[in-house]
Amino acid sequence: MSLEEPRPPTESDVGVTAEGDLDYDELADLLGDHVVDREQHVNAEGFVIRPDEVEAVLSTLRDEAGFDHCSCVTAQEYQDRYESIYHLKKYDDPTQELSVVVPTPRDNPVSQSGAGVFDTAEWHEREAYDLVGVEYEDHPDLRRILLPETWQGHPLSLDYNQDQPQIVPLREHANPMEKRTKVPDDPDTMFVNIGPHHPATHGVLHVKTTLDGEQIADIDPDIGYLHRCEEQMCQQGTYRHQIMPYPDRWDYISAGLLNEWAYARAAEDLADIDVPEYAQVIRTMSAEFSRIAAHLLAVATFALDIYGDFTAIFMYGIRDREVIQNILEDLTGQRLMFNYFRLGGVAWDLPEPREEFFEQIRDFLDEWPERLEEYHNLLTSNELFQLRVVDTGVLPPEEAKSYGATGPVARGSGIDYDLRRDDPYGYYDELEWDVITDDGCDNFSRAVVRLKEMEQSARIIEQCVDLLEDWPEDEREIQSNVPRTLRPDPDKEIYRAVEGAKGELGIYIRSDGTDKPARFKIRSPCFCNLQTLPVMAEGEYVPDMIAALGSLDIVLGEVDR
Repeated sequence: MSLEEPRPPTESDVGVTAEGDLDYDELADLLGDHVVDREQHVNAEGFVIRPDEVEAVLSTLRDEAGFDHCSCVTAQEYQDRYESIYHLKKYDDPTQELSVVVPTPRDNPVSQSGAGVFDTAEWHEREAYDLVGVEYEDHPDLRRILLPETWQGHPLSLDYNQDQPQIVPLREHANPMEKRTKVPDDPDTMFVNIGPHHPATHGVLHVKTTLDGEQIADIDPDIGYLHRCEEQMCQQGTYRHQIMPYPDRWDYISAGLLNEWAYARAAEDLADIDVPEYAQVIRTMSAEFSRIAAHLLAVATFALDIYGDFTAIFMYGIRDREVIQNILEDLTGQRLMFNYFRLGGVAWDLPEPREEFFEQIRDFLDEWPERLEEYHNLLTSNELFQLRVVDTGVLPPEEAKSYGATGPVARGSGIDYDLRRDDPYGYYDELEWDVITDDGCDNFSRAVVRLKEMEQSARIIEQCVDLLEDWPEDEREIQSNVPRTLRPDPDKEIYRAVEGAKGELGIYIRSDGTDKPARFKIRSPCFCNLQTLPVMAEGEYVPDMIAALGSLDIVLGEVDR
């Protein structure tokens, strides 16, 4: 196959064996007295540390052991304590994982912030404070992120009263620039609200923008307008049947099957459920259709943002997306909220007659190279487009890593990171395809990566169709034997992720012995990627910020969850 293997370990990799596996004992020795206990999670070992030593531990693991990817921060409340978990990986090899567990007393849930080591921790810790109630010392901007500042209580805490009234006072005379410390003291400074109800914000996103003359001096993305507490709803649903319909509603831009796979992978590994090979091929094929559909809308709306191209590129994108929607509708019965995956496989087999379904896919694949060439001619070869996006919205690779950027945003900054190859699942490691990267680091690079990734997705789909056409009829097993009620062992913990359309979509689950999760945490790639917007926009002009925001391809349903 054409996939490149992750780089082999070198002598400088602390805590890595000659076979490329993590040596947790050596990592514990590296941290020394910082480690007060060790836990066994399904995906990785967890080092328990004191709440006042977070920054020292995270910086040591990043600088000396190579854990340069803070994938997620999970906060939760137990009967006797609060707990924050920093899920660490390596961009070079995400299978090398480590959890840093930080317990705090119930009567004083205060922990040191990790934002000084990983920029992405700033938003994650704000969310933990907002929803769970953990406070982080030395945090640069500890305030609510999804709920209004006036909100009473923390919705994911154990004693939260859902029936208490919430009163939001009118603050008509509030000065929006009062707390903007980075704004220069200059008479040319002006505060501008962009969104939340503006088509260029791709949903209900409020970008608080401060201009110094015509240049952006500071921006603050204000999220939470679409927050639905999806994590809490999943904690109230059963593993077997009631959670799977929700993932479709996170990234709802046709990427629902990729979302479903994130939950399926986490729950299946938690409950030791195998998936038949035939079902894995179907999952892989359908997931890549979802990826193309999501990328099509990303490219189409990006062109609309840049120079208002509605009649050509936008409508072309919608046209081709409709073809994919028809295929997915024949397969799943739905056009958007698919609910097709099941724990242990898929809901049902391919539609009959199979020959007509395969012919429909072949027709799409035959026309696809010409379609992609059209997009390159209309978009990447367009002089107006190039003037707007080349060398604007620059995101250096080290900044991208610090903010936990993944997907086309990271690969557009030259970061060779794709979980389909680096942490294989499904049928990806049996197929031939390539990971697309571009080292331009700008808005143009992110658009090019998406266009080229659609070409690779078509390669994957074609190979899956070849396999499915020849699959013996008596071996077409679509689901393994899964118990009617799933009750994983108490205090079993796992973090698993898949390569979603926007990047790394991860799920953390902690079980408590019942048929419902005790904690369900969603690691949204859009949430992390959106954090990079100030890096790309500050010092640029407002149209450049709009281009940078469009190049991130965010969906607020997944940002807010």
